[in-house]
Amino acid sequence: MPSDAPSEDTGAPDPWDVIVVGGGPGGAAAATLLARRGWRVLCCERERFPRAHVGESLLPASLPILDALGVLEAVEREGFVEKPGATMVWGRDTAPWSWYFRETNRTHPHSYQVWRPRFDQLLLDNARAAGVEVREGCRVAEVLFDGERAIGVRIAGEAAGSAEERARFVVDASGQAGLIARAQSLRRYDDAFRNLAVYAYHEGAAHLPPPDAGNIFIESTSDGWCWTIPLGGGRNSVGAVVDSARGQRGIAELGTEGFYEAQLALAPRTAALLAGARRVDGPHVARDWSYVAGRLAGEAHVLVGDAACFVDPLFSSGVHLALSSAVLAAAYVTTSLRRPEMGAAAAAVYAELYLQQYGHFRELARLFYASNRSVESYFWEARKIIGDDRAGTPREAFVRAVAGQPPQGYERVVLERGDAPAGFAGDVHALESERAARRRAWDAALSHGRPPPALLAAIARPSAGVRVERKPVLEGGEFLWGDVLVSGSRPEGTPISPLVARLLAALDGRRSLAEALDDVVADLPADRAGRMGAPLLTTLGILYVDGVIDGLDAALGVSCEGN
Repeated sequence: MPSDAPSEDTGAPDPWDVIVVGGGPGGAAAATLLARRGWRVLCCERERFPRAHVGESLLPASLPILDALGVLEAVEREGFVEKPGATMVWGRDTAPWSWYFRETNRTHPHSYQVWRPRFDQLLLDNARAAGVEVREGCRVAEVLFDGERAIGVRIAGEAAGSAEERARFVVDASGQAGLIARAQSLRRYDDAFRNLAVYAYHEGAAHLPPPDAGNIFIESTSDGWCWTIPLGGGRNSVGAVVDSARGQRGIAELGTEGFYEAQLALAPRTAALLAGARRVDGPHVARDWSYVAGRLAGEAHVLVGDAACFVDPLFSSGVHLALSSAVLAAAYVTTSLRRPEMGAAAAAVYAELYLQQYGHFRELARLFYASNRSVESYFWEARKIIGDDRAGTPREAFVRAVAGQPPQGYERVVLERGDAPAGFAGDVHALESERAARRRAWDAALSHGRPPPALLAAIARPSAGVRVERKPVLEGGEFLWGDVLVSGSRPEGTPISPLVARLLAALDGRRSLAEALDDVVADLPADRAGRMGAPLLTTLGILYVDGVIDGLDAALGVSCEGN
């Protein structure tokens, strides 16, 4: 087994390499990946599976992770409802409209609507098969610390006693219980999304007409919005998201059941789907849905999934954030145990990468809330972007939302279906127009295979705020030192090859483009240098079109207006 040092014979049992608190998707995934790296892993789950859990709608981006875990085939065999996209009553119009994953994801044109008791069981059983010791009905009362360093957990016994398990590292995947975050007062609630959800399960509900029968259906109402998710076997997950304060007052006045029915009455299309159905479970209430921990990783511990942060459920991001953070957390744990000197740097990168994904969904949800004008009410007025100092300009909000890439999918719908914040659509179109103009100019200049003399004579430099940093990068299931490209829209950085890093260093604003390219290949073997011309020009074109470098507009005949 991997170990940095032999254990002393003290008579006490050897500590685990890793203890994972929580056996949900994030915990099961992290435990599986760590066990496959050879670590001794204990996973403590307070419930006995199968257990009920809300959050049934998956995103296509989760499927590659499930495949890497070795559980995708099992998920596919379960016969879960295929989810081709989403159908919404949202935006400027009151008529439903649909968006499909196939429009932007050819590899995975659908995801699944899963029955969480079974889905979560598959992931936990997969962890067992990977060598994880899984203990169900095992409630961790607290994570033990020696100063800032996690050293194990205290497990509450069924009787009055308790037991301790020691570990070299603790992964907190305890969900919204947030064991470490609550104990250390790390949780910060998001004022932009102080919502409350009330949900239940129905049997015998009608489906949307084809091709939307497997879609999640979202209907905006005066109080917020409702979801309907077809789960197969005639069962649907149905819920309403409302303002937290108003929801709590409504529940106090009407009771949970009365408040739930009142919300469904505000959603005529949702109510129509449920007209012939019967409620078989619930309603249940989930409060304080959006938060983030002030610190996601520390010495010998890391927070995963909902234990770290949760964003409004509008885009069904919960399971995906749990799975993707598990991949990053497993890499951080492995790096810290194998190369302790990298621990602090890897912890910072873990937090940056996880918060980048969290921020993506947060900005999309903010833009969607701000774009809805199908109803007017306190709920929607209070969720406009105006007045939030984190929003910045509409352009900055957009760039953060799409991570510097052209809008697609849900982002595009904000423009086409919604009533975007003032100036937002214009700024987005201007940004796209600039990118398109640079692409046309570059393609035209290289249409004959060689760059024109004016381009080779141009003096290029990295754009303002762009720099190359040496940081840990994810590679082969752990973090290794590498080069990343940092910019205003991607402060966490994008990993780049040493050759691209050298190219950006050569574009110093003093030498011509031809001189910079010559410098890049100067130290390469002759046979390799001769093959680098076309790849370097392709890379240079990508950097230019994406606005990473400037100084080439004049040589390419591109107007600088609006840049």
